[in-house]
Amino acid sequence: MNSTIKLHLDPEEFAPVARLARDLQLTPEDVVYAGLDRIMKDSRESSTRQEIIDIQKGRHQGLPVWADDARGVHIYESKQDE
Repeated sequence: MNSTIKLHLDPEEFAPVARLARDLQLTPEDVVYAGLDRIMKDSRESSTRQEIIDIQKGRHQGLPVWADDARGVHIYESKQDE
């Protein structure tokens, strides 16, 4: 039985994944699968498990460090003056 998991990425998250895939002559799906494979291999370690939880909690608070920061200027400019 095949199962499907949909991953929704912001454009700033997708762009670096697509660039890496292009550089490796793979598809973005190949890159995501490799990332899943890597983390599942380490998932018995408590530090990895905690990192997964931390990533999930922080996901909606901003872009990850590996994402393009195209929105960074817009976020800064939208802040009120102190």
